[in-house]
Amino acid sequence: MAKTVVVYFSGYGHTRRVAEEVALGAGAESVVIDEQGEISPEAFAALDAADAIIFGAPTYMGGAPWQFKKFADASSKAWFTRAWQDKVFGGFTVSASLNGDKQVTLIYLQTLASQHGGIWVSLGQLPSNTQAATRADLNSLGGSVGLLAQGPSDAGADAIPRGDLESARLYGARVASVAARLRG
Repeated sequence: MAKTVVVYFSGYGHTRRVAEEVALGAGAESVVIDEQGEISPEAFAALDAADAIIFGAPTYMGGAPWQFKKFADASSKAWFTRAWQDKVFGGFTVSASLNGDKQVTLIYLQTLASQHGGIWVSLGQLPSNTQAATRADLNSLGGSVGLLAQGPSDAGADAIPRGDLESARLYGARVASVAARLRG
């Protein structure tokens, strides 16, 4: 099995909830970016040793929050040494709105993975885009680059739609499966 690490920042608990489901699907460990945008040297070592890394960040004001960006900037040492070269990457984002410019955050995460020389894994789920579709269906927000999830601003993480959480588990499993196949 591929060693997968989910690294994420969560301001209000919604992204943490989705990260838990992604990690469950991937059989992954999680690294939490703290309120100051920091992770420990041991967490960086876990990322260096991983076969796959899954980035997670909420979408605030049309992009990833500064805490995630600080972590990304701190990853420049790994970039310079190519420590994450040819690793498998994925990413997810959560915001209160159904769209809320989530695609911008996913493209940022994908670009970060590409800067590290990584191999990006798309969501791989058809959108639920029929008239009969509900928020309980898989990929009800219609993502393709990575996982999109919604956490209502007036409710806790327990209000994240069931379809988003199931999509998260399946995406985690997909990223880990691709990494395992590439490992040989």
